[in-house]
Amino acid sequence: MTNKNRFQILIEFFMLTIGSTIAAFAIEEFLVPNTILDGGVIGIGIMINNLTKLPLSMLTIILNIPFLLFGLHKLGKIFIIKAAYCMIIFSLFVSLFAPWTNATDETFLAVCYGGVILGIGVGLIIKFGGCLDGTETVAIILNRKFGLAVGQMILIMNLVIYSVAGILFGPDRAMYSLLTYFITSKVLDVVENGVNTAKAATIITDDAKEISDKIYQTLGRTVTLMEGEGLVSGKKVVLYCVITRFEVRELTNIINSIDTSAFVSITDVSEIIGKHIKKTV
Repeated sequence: MTNKNRFQILIEFFMLTIGSTIAAFAIEEFLVPNTILDGGVIGIGIMINNLTKLPLSMLTIILNIPFLLFGLHKLGKIFIIKAAYCMIIFSLFVSLFAPWTNATDETFLAVCYGGVILGIGVGLIIKFGGCLDGTETVAIILNRKFGLAVGQMILIMNLVIYSVAGILFGPDRAMYSLLTYFITSKVLDVVENGVNTAKAATIITDDAKEISDKIYQTLGRTVTLMEGEGLVSGKKVVLYCVITRFEVRELTNIINSIDTSAFVSITDVSEIIGKHIKKTV
């Protein structure tokens, strides 16, 4: 293993530690005191903690063990090691934060700030290859085997957990928990993918060369040129390029300044693999 690889692993585990600590702070200081549930195993742990007063830190480890063993041969040792590490760090800091004074007793503030802070913590964990909840390992395995969407499966599992919470603690707790879940999910996406979420632009135009040159000169983005043929308009050149959401307006201005009749389609890009050229202009 090279020094570069060792340094990369060190950075990953450092960020996993930061993410797990932030998540533990959100859970223990905002959600647990106000009987607001997180999803998955941690949500089940919060319910058991409220009913039995067993430590949440201990419950998190015990409840996650079967899921880790289930995923060991399916998801690989590295993923399971990172997941186990995150769960241990999370449990440790949950117990450390437990004696602290609660951040707030206002339920709505707990939902908003707890959801945002939890989203930041979990987003960092996922970004650096970890996992904090055993139900996610089950969802990933089912996705690989049956092609079921991971997000949809996790949402279904959480809806079941929130329904049980509604029966045990009242419907308002279930609704607050569901709202926290959606806040956490949105913040998690921003942390994991970054604010510069990628967009893919497909441009059909008669001025392909001029537009592609202007895009490169102005935005620093390379453009792929493809041949196309319209049913009515005949042969056309199709341009394809990837930009950030903040560059959409500038791209539109470039196209309109050259070809007002161009057809443009802009879609979201969930992931980019490979070199994405960006120069300083």
